[in-house]
Amino acid sequence: MWFDIITRQNYFAHKKQIVVQHDGLAMGVPSSGLIAEIFLQHIEHSYIIHSTQKHKIINYCRYVDDILIIFDPNHSNIQEITNDFNSLHPKLQFMAETEDNYTLNYLDLSIRGTPTSLRTAIFRKPTFTDTIIPFTSNHPTQHKYATVRYLYNRLDSYNLKQKEYQQELNIIHNILHNNSFPIKPYKPPNPNPDKQITTHT
Repeated sequence: MWFDIITRQNYFAHKKQIVVQHDGLAMGVPSSGLIAEIFLQHIEHSYIIHSTQKHKIINYCRYVDDILIIFDPNHSNIQEITNDFNSLHPKLQFMAETEDNYTLNYLDLSIRGTPTSLRTAIFRKPTFTDTIIPFTSNHPTQHKYATVRYLYNRLDSYNLKQKEYQQELNIIHNILHNNSFPIKPYKPPNPNPDKQITTHT
């Protein structure tokens, strides 16, 4: 009942006319994200779980509409998996992005396969710029330091090895330097002995 009430109110104004949207969910409506998530979880529990067993998928992870799949190429291939997923529902269309040179980017992670393990690093799109609210701006201090806290929190939250950790720390320092922030000595709150980080001023 509540679903019907919400979806029947999918209307919007266009060129001074009220248009009723009969298919899909209204953009910008708080309930749309919740309904979409319920629908995707229903698809996963009803159908995708069988596909993961059929193709012997080792791991399936989804964040909103981005999916990461780890599978054994000796048992299946990405084209067969994609074809199966695209047959689940006429309104769902999946596109496959495969690893390049043993590396795959997922969300803000760059995952690289090695003969014995997986190594992760922070991924930034080619369009990335190091522009944040400059330290010299007249914004409130808490606004200026919000990005700085986010960068350091992400650095300490992700399981990065020493090399990748140091690379990301250097990038953060460059971002701060280019936006006139004072770069102070930095020490992780819970240092990982494997990282052995050196700080710079």
